[in-house]
Amino acid sequence: MILFTSAGLLALLALSIPVGAVLFLLSFGIDFFFSPFPLMRGLGQVVWSSSNSATLIAIPFFVLLGEILVRSGVAQRTYAALESWVSWMPGGLIHANIATATLFSATSGSSVATAATVASVATPQAEKLGYDPKLFSGAIAAGGTLGIMIPPSINLIVYGFLTETSIPKLFLAGLIPGFALALLFMVVTAIFCTIRPSLGGPGISASWHKRIKGLVDLIPLLGLFGAIVGSIYAGWATPTEAAAIGVAMAFAIAATQRAITVKMIIESLKGTIRTTSMIMLVVIGAYVLNFVLTAGGVSRALQDFLSNLGLGALATLLIIVLMYIILGFFIETLSLMVATIPIVVPIIEQLGYDKLWFGILMIILVEMALITPPVGLNLYVVQGVRKKGKLVEVMLGVIPYALAMLVMVGLLILFPAIALYLPEHL
Repeated sequence: MILFTSAGLLALLALSIPVGAVLFLLSFGIDFFFSPFPLMRGLGQVVWSSSNSATLIAIPFFVLLGEILVRSGVAQRTYAALESWVSWMPGGLIHANIATATLFSATSGSSVATAATVASVATPQAEKLGYDPKLFSGAIAAGGTLGIMIPPSINLIVYGFLTETSIPKLFLAGLIPGFALALLFMVVTAIFCTIRPSLGGPGISASWHKRIKGLVDLIPLLGLFGAIVGSIYAGWATPTEAAAIGVAMAFAIAATQRAITVKMIIESLKGTIRTTSMIMLVVIGAYVLNFVLTAGGVSRALQDFLSNLGLGALATLLIIVLMYIILGFFIETLSLMVATIPIVVPIIEQLGYDKLWFGILMIILVEMALITPPVGLNLYVVQGVRKKGKLVEVMLGVIPYALAMLVMVGLLILFPAIALYLPEHL
C-alpha cells in the first residue's frame, strides 16, 4: 500500500493532473484496491467536516490582504525606505531585496506574492546599476520563501488545521526562525559579495535625513503586522478575526495611498477566489486521503517499517528531512505538506519530537521546494518578472540561499528552543 501510494502520487503529478484531483484519485484507488470496507460511502461527511471550520476562514482573508497590498503600491515605498538603511553593506541592493521580502512576508502570508512584488520593484534597479543577475534574482526568490514562515502564514494555518496544533503558537514559533533565516540570507550575501565584489553592485550610502524620512513609509506595514500579531497574542482576536482586521487595515492603507479603484478591488477579489479555491481543494483532498490512509493502515505500516529498520530517533528524523528535500524537487509546497502530513506527523510524535517544532522544521524544508528546480515556483515567478536572461541564472543564484536553509535546518535540530522558546514563554 505504501508503494502504491508513493508511486501513484508521483505518477499522477507527472501527468500534470491538479494536485487536489490527485489526492482524491489516490483516495479512490486505495479504497478500491486495499480497503475491505466501502470507505467512499463516507465521502460526503468527510468533505463536509474538513471544510466546516471557522479556522479556515482565515485563509481567504489573508490572501485578500496580500492581494490588496500588492496592488496598492505599498511595496515600492517600502523598498525605497529599506534601501536607504541596508544597501551600504557588501551586496548593496541585494540586502534591500531580502529586507523588503521579510517585511512584506510579515503581512502577506504568501511566498509567491512576496517574490513577485519584490521582483517587480527591484529588477529595474538591478539592471540600471549593473548587478550580477544571478545572485540578485536568487536573493529575491529566496527572500520570497519567508512568506510561508513569518506570520501570518497560510501554510502554518493549514499545518495547524491538519495536525490540530494551536495556530497562535505556530505563529509564535515561526517568528525567531523566520527573522533568523532572513538575517542568515543577508550574512550569506555579504560573505559572497566580500569574496567576489563583482556579484554585487555599488553600495549606496544614504543620508540620515533620507533614512529617517523613509521610516514614514514603513509605518503602514509595521502597524499592520503589529495589529494582526498583537491582537492574536493579546487575546483580543482569534487568527480568523485578526485576518479580518488586517483586511480592513489594508483597505485603509490603500485608501490613504489613493489606490482604491473598482478595477483594483475586482482584481483583488478574483485573485483571492482563485488562490483560496486551489488551497481548499488541496486541503479537502488531503483530509480525504488522510481518512483513507488511516482506515487502511498505511500510517501504521510505515511506522512499523521505520521501526524495523532499527534506527534511532535522530537517524529516522534525518531520513524524513532527506525525503522532504528530494520530494521538494518535484512537488509544489502546499501539495508536499498536505500529502505528507497525515503520514509523517504521527511518526514524528511516536519518535518523541514536538509536532509544533516539527511544523517549523517542515516549513523550512518546503521553503526549499520553492527555489529548487524543476518545480520551484519562485524561480519561475522571478524569471517571469525579469523577462530577460535565462532561468538557469535564477537557479544558480538561489544555491547559496538553499545552503543557508540547510544550515537553519541543522540549527533547529540541534537547538529546538529556536522555535519553541516563544510558544513556551509567552
